[in-house]
Amino acid sequence: DSYGTIAGIVGYADFTGQDVTGQLDRLKKYPLMRGIRQQFHWHENPLYRFAQDPDLCRDSQVRKNVARLADYGWSFDLQVFSGQMEGAAELARSCPDVTFILQHAGMKEDTSAAGHKIWKDGMKRLADCPNVVSKLSAFGTFIHKNDPEFIAQMVTDTEKIFGADRCMFGSNYPIEKLWTSYTELFHAFQDAASTLSKKKQSAIFNDTAARVYRL
Repeated sequence: DSYGTIAGIVGYADFTGQDVTGQLDRLKKYPLMRGIRQQFHWHENPLYRFAQDPDLCRDSQVRKNVARLADYGWSFDLQVFSGQMEGAAELARSCPDVTFILQHAGMKEDTSAAGHKIWKDGMKRLADCPNVVSKLSAFGTFIHKNDPEFIAQMVTDTEKIFGADRCMFGSNYPIEKLWTSYTELFHAFQDAASTLSKKKQSAIFNDTAARVYRL
């Protein structure tokens, strides 16, 4: 409010309990609210696990609560691993009036050929849902470094699957500060997108986020 540097807010609510309306109504008083994020990602490795249940996206109460976001005009920031993407696509199809922003392009933690195939198949399932877009962010999370080659691969593959008008850059700061500077990180993403048209670059670095989050 003092500096005008925040254009939109994505808040938190718990969609796993009973009617979420009370939580959303309390957040409604903030005019910059644009969406809600709850981390649904579950992994066999406990260090990568956040949710207690790997199939929250298939939970009937979760689906009912997420669908309520349409009444507020808010989006849902979706965070899942590759193995959960089939259920996540089911969630997106069950809430057609809610826009889902896939966090970190599905958090590809397995960079083997087999892991890449599982990730790519899951991404295609999500891209088949017109109400899902992907955030290009946090690519250093599992490799603990700013790797321009890996970033280029992720940007290229995700853009081919979703299209630039359904992709948006995300810095994941300050977490990425553990292994890189913001300048180095942003330059890596700029280089990764340099082979795309100016229109596609504008979509990734500005237009998609501005449209989806109404900035």
